[in-house]
Amino acid sequence: MIEELRALAVFAKTVETGSFRAAARALQLSPSVVSHHVSQLESRLGAALLYRSTRRLSLTADGETLFQHAQAMLRAAESGLDALAGRATEPTGRLSLTLPAFFARSPLTARLAGFARRHPKVELALDYSDEKRDLVRDGIDLAIRIGELPDSALKSRRLFDMPRLLVAAPALLSARPAPRHPQELADWPWLGIRMRPDHKTLLDAAGEAHSFSIQPAIRANSLDAVCQLAIAGCGLATPPAFLAADDIAAGRLSEVEPEWQVEALGVYAVWPANAARASLTLRLTQYLSEMQQ
Repeated sequence: MIEELRALAVFAKTVETGSFRAAARALQLSPSVVSHHVSQLESRLGAALLYRSTRRLSLTADGETLFQHAQAMLRAAESGLDALAGRATEPTGRLSLTLPAFFARSPLTARLAGFARRHPKVELALDYSDEKRDLVRDGIDLAIRIGELPDSALKSRRLFDMPRLLVAAPALLSARPAPRHPQELADWPWLGIRMRPDHKTLLDAAGEAHSFSIQPAIRANSLDAVCQLAIAGCGLATPPAFLAADDIAAGRLSEVEPEWQVEALGVYAVWPANAARASLTLRLTQYLSEMQQ
């Protein structure tokens, strides 16, 4: 019975992630072991559960029925484990987190360090990457995402707002007449972020919003790179305030018009609805949400 329950869990993870290899990564097993568990389950039941091809897996009718029951079994088990873990005085377990690479130098990383010190028996696996990861496919417990979120089956919680600054190299500013209205900046050279739309919203001194489209002279997938390009005089940029602070203090960057405010971006925690370590995920989410309280 224990072996069958284990095989059911492996089967469910294989369906959730879409491949033996992805399930193996999520479960920290080898692909051959994952395939063996599924094959043994099919042999035990006398029914094919998965259609296999070189590119993908799909469920048979019997597999769909079993997957629904396997999910119910796992949710019940996780609910019981999470209830006990929630009462534990010292949380334990492994928690994987993916977040944009530029957060490596942000107060958020210091906050994560504080969580690690507070809970030394929790193993944090941090993936700093600007590549948007698939949480279910890659077996990731929690993601930090920026900006408005698309509708999805994932759960989310707004953690805090991230202030940004409108900056440029002093040489670029001195070479042009000072702008009198935010809309005039639409014709300036801009630096773009591949993950963000080519659209800016600035609040003037009276708090009125002005939105306009931009045509970036250079587009990059790294905010650190954008800051360096801005320092080199290649265009305007709107990096997070924490990322530009040192360069502004050193005179490498200047705020274009300090009374004009760049629209802040929401920072969200996002996790699968059926998170395997719900108590740890929610504990970390709550801890991070207290950053600006």
